[in-house]
Amino acid sequence: MNKVRFDCFTKKIYIKAPLDRIFNCWATRQGLTSWFLSSAVYTAANGNERSPNEKVQQGDSYSWGWHNWDDKEEGRILETNGQDFIKFSFGENSNVSVRLTDKGDSVLVTLLQDEIPTDENNTYNVFYGCSNGWTFWLTNLKAYLEHGIVLNETGVNLRDDPFAGFEYVNI
Repeated sequence: MNKVRFDCFTKKIYIKAPLDRIFNCWATRQGLTSWFLSSAVYTAANGNERSPNEKVQQGDSYSWGWHNWDDKEEGRILETNGQDFIKFSFGENSNVSVRLTDKGDSVLVTLLQDEIPTDENNTYNVFYGCSNGWTFWLTNLKAYLEHGIVLNETGVNLRDDPFAGFEYVNI
């Protein structure tokens, strides 16, 4: 077994859905807000906002809004091939890449979050917090694409609970 590293982690899941549909769930505003976010805005390098079904491109900036969390996540699309790979900045100082691999009757979704600083705060909030979070969100994506349901909490306001993001499995 390899030594545990706290500067990155990988999460994988098989999803029985067309690869292009899975990619659109990551690379379009309409896709991300169907299973993950309450709002998403993508802005092209020329300052124009992308339409809901328009795929992001390298150099785009984003602003994401969450269910049950008032902060905004803002960052950049660092790389995408428009088909099966996307990489974006995430948080103050890490990146997330998502690679889709066609496996015949299903698609392997591989998420890598890397460049995580290894100080105590980032180890707790990013390595531990995001690792747990992405485990849920990948499961949510699978539930959405395979069964047409989402598992995240949108009906109960959890904003007043300072530990909600660490205790609830579906936030």
